[in-house]
Amino acid sequence: MDGCFRRYGGRGMSTTNGKAITSRLSILTVAVLPIVLLVLSGVWIISSDPLNVFNSNTPPIEELVIERLFLDEEGIHLKVRAEGSEPITIAQIQIDAAYWKFTQSPSGSLSRLSSANILIPYPWVEGDAHNVVIVTNSGATFEREIEVALPSQTGRVGNLRAQATVGGFVGILPVAIGMMFFPLLVRLRSKGMKFVLSLTLGMLAFLLIDVLEDAFELAAEAASAFQGPTMVILIATTACLGLVAIGRRNGAPTGLALATFIALGIGLHNFGEGLAIGAAIAAGATSLGAFLILGFTIHNVTEGIAIVAPVVRKRPSIAILVALVLLAGAPAIPGIWLGSYAIEPHWAALALAIGAGAILQVLFEVGALTLRGPKGFLENLDWTFLSGFIFGISFMLLTGIVVKI
Repeated sequence: MDGCFRRYGGRGMSTTNGKAITSRLSILTVAVLPIVLLVLSGVWIISSDPLNVFNSNTPPIEELVIERLFLDEEGIHLKVRAEGSEPITIAQIQIDAAYWKFTQSPSGSLSRLSSANILIPYPWVEGDAHNVVIVTNSGATFEREIEVALPSQTGRVGNLRAQATVGGFVGILPVAIGMMFFPLLVRLRSKGMKFVLSLTLGMLAFLLIDVLEDAFELAAEAASAFQGPTMVILIATTACLGLVAIGRRNGAPTGLALATFIALGIGLHNFGEGLAIGAAIAAGATSLGAFLILGFTIHNVTEGIAIVAPVVRKRPSIAILVALVLLAGAPAIPGIWLGSYAIEPHWAALALAIGAGAILQVLFEVGALTLRGPKGFLENLDWTFLSGFIFGISFMLLTGIVVKI
């Protein structure tokens, strides 16, 4: 009996294993076959070039983007990126109708989406306007106007310290000042808290539009192959959904968790403001001086109120409040440093898109917290909510007038 059992049992197990192996092979075949066909199709298209029959011997379309430009005692520095279908060779550079020698690193032709740094030892004149024209070996020209020639302020330790001080004033200081309203918020009743939370919503709505506007402007300056506007929308949406998923693992965030998300969203926004200030420093557009810094400080005071609003009933410790201040305000400092080095516009647009996604997630969570309650959604849209929302937008709009560079 045992032998019979083992014989028939072994046969049954062998049949089961065989079916499992056959099933795995079928799944593997179904998964691999489309990939193999796709690779073979790509190899055939590249090797045979089926569109070559339509070639009318016209020269290829050349595209070159000047991603950044700054001036120093060495001359004019450019960073360029090719985005045409064929390699581009820079043959000559003309400045103010005269041809000048230049140094390109790396040298040689630029293939699609590759970049190069160019140094032109041109004796530019501070305060004057200059016109830069890049000429390729096929005769195509790409122009960049220097409206007012000013020396770059990047790369010096003393300047980095001064920029960090500015970042502290426009980022950390206003958030800390806003948090000083915490004792007043503790004394508010339910309607007062609803007003403060709706004010937060209005402020965040303004910040979202402001960040998206800046991101789209930077995306427009980048090479078109990066599909800047589409990238901004996709990255912002992905960041928002990702943060919502993280924040709602244990239910809707409230209290300290919600305050942390608000601080994170505001911190990414302040990073974007730092990029704007740093870019102005790199371009020499610092004529607004102390007025500009003061404007940003006033503009950002309500951010501190927005952060502490969800934790007024929790009475957080001083250490937690300090951590929230740094999370919201400190990103302005690296933003200024990176902006002063005039980073490529597609990277700056990517950073702002992430910030927009974070602010959108905070808008969703704060809105859910504000309009949550025994009453219905429409019943919660009363005059207390609307007045706070309108006041938040109006305050940010009015103070934003003085900080646009």
